[in-house]
Amino acid sequence: MKFGMFGGARPVPNAGDGYHEGYNAYINTVVNAEQFGYYSNFLVEHHFSGMGQVSASLNLLTFLAARTTDIRLGTAVVVLPWHNPVLIVEQAATLDLLSGGRFDLGVGKGYRHNEFEGFSIPIEEATERFEEAMTVIRKAWTTEGRFSHHGKRWRFDNIMIEPAPLQKPHPPLWLAAGRPESLRYAAREGYNLLLDQFQTFEVILERLDIFKQALQSAGRTYDPLGVAVARGLFIARNEEEREAAIAARMQSQEVMNAFATTTGQILKSSMASDTDLRKAAVEGLLLGTPDEIIERLKWLEAQGIDYVLLSSPAPDGLRIFAEEIMPAFP
Repeated sequence: MKFGMFGGARPVPNAGDGYHEGYNAYINTVVNAEQFGYYSNFLVEHHFSGMGQVSASLNLLTFLAARTTDIRLGTAVVVLPWHNPVLIVEQAATLDLLSGGRFDLGVGKGYRHNEFEGFSIPIEEATERFEEAMTVIRKAWTTEGRFSHHGKRWRFDNIMIEPAPLQKPHPPLWLAAGRPESLRYAAREGYNLLLDQFQTFEVILERLDIFKQALQSAGRTYDPLGVAVARGLFIARNEEEREAAIAARMQSQEVMNAFATTTGQILKSSMASDTDLRKAAVEGLLLGTPDEIIERLKWLEAQGIDYVLLSSPAPDGLRIFAEEIMPAFP
């Protein structure tokens, strides 16, 4: 089993320069994670949240590439409907070179309605914009020499992508997906799969089953390391700590559900958790003592999940997980 991290830097509240301190703390966490033996670190992209979430993911990952040597560095995710796909290809290839071939490009359609409104892009166009961007990206990385693309949103004539990435033919491509049609698209196109942190284990396994069936229909083989499942981590050694962790998680889920749903519940993202917030927290977290978490992870492993991303773990939790839990999965 492999373990990585998922999340991003946040400003430190009530600090003189909260962003500077928060970003430095995050960088130190990733450096420490590499020393602890974590396999990867995936970074979010968000805008206009009011919570100080990372907006320039590729910039921060480039800095992290200079501070680390072994840990893989990925995006979870670049929201393609907002970006020029050729610029993403160039920036991703540059990061792959600078990191020594350690970059993973995770992409997605986006789900927060306020972000699409902020960029003046209708969220209803997300799928078509995403799929055309992916066509351009794959063409850019699989065509020798110059290429052209004439689509609905993008037009490029006789262009050449420079630099070329170090990994051949390109960095691994990961798709964040939750809806059945997106899961089938990922399987059909041969992408790795990112499954989100807020769904219960039951929902995650349902989505994994859809993905596996679609792989089989496409004549592809299931690779357990080609599916990464993000999970919140709370190490709780007594009931008081357990209840505090559940309360914190419920608060996070409430914020997520608000971002993922339009006014009046008209459009609801697959990122939105169960409306029973306590159920979603209890049945979706890696929560408990190290032994309890090991038991849960072994159960996941038996279901065919070999790659888990810990969502924004606290520094102590990151260390304890490495020292007391990871050795059970040599």
